[in-house]
Amino acid sequence: MRVAGAAKLVVAVAVFLLTFYVISQVFEIKMDASLGNLFARSALDIAARSTKPPRYKCGISKPCPEKHFAFKMASGAANVVGPKICLEDNVLMSGVKNNVGRGINVALVNGKTGEVLDTKYFDMWGGDVAPFIEFLKSIQDGTIVLMGTYDDGATKLNDEARRLIAELGSTSITTLGFRDNWVFCGGKGIKTKSPFEQYIKNNKDTNKYEGWPEVVEMEGCIPQKQD
Repeated sequence: MRVAGAAKLVVAVAVFLLTFYVISQVFEIKMDASLGNLFARSALDIAARSTKPPRYKCGISKPCPEKHFAFKMASGAANVVGPKICLEDNVLMSGVKNNVGRGINVALVNGKTGEVLDTKYFDMWGGDVAPFIEFLKSIQDGTIVLMGTYDDGATKLNDEARRLIAELGSTSITTLGFRDNWVFCGGKGIKTKSPFEQYIKNNKDTNKYEGWPEVVEMEGCIPQKQD
């Protein structure tokens, strides 16, 4: 009886040790696998972060050099979505800010500091061009001027208004017509024509929207005014 009892005890101990060994091996394998997956995920996360393209101010495609202001702008889309003007990662005008309207939308910026001086829109369909002319005449030398159309920016424009905008560096303003889409960045006191201007004619054969051309967008780097 004692021998049989001892044998049973030995067998029980052996089974316990064997079970413990098997469990510990399985647990170690799972731990190794978990740690392996953890390190693999960490390596993938680091690789993903390192390959993620950088974001530049206003979402432009490349960084601006020193002493330049980054900007990006878009005209309105038909008479539904207003224009958007961004400078140095600050949205100056947009539908979300509720400071855009039908006609020509204008943002004025200090050419030295990048400080926003004013934002306004002038209705060139149902409004009066006289306040717009007075506004254009009041712009000080060294001011950056950004403009974008929404719906119709040309019907009420007269020769004087077009001349004043041309003096800011615009080329296309002389031919801007009914419901054309146009974005422009120039400056008061500029000596040459601005390189920052995009323009699409309203043409029923090529319009993206019924009665309106597609949105025009533009981005770039504006040189900071030096003393």
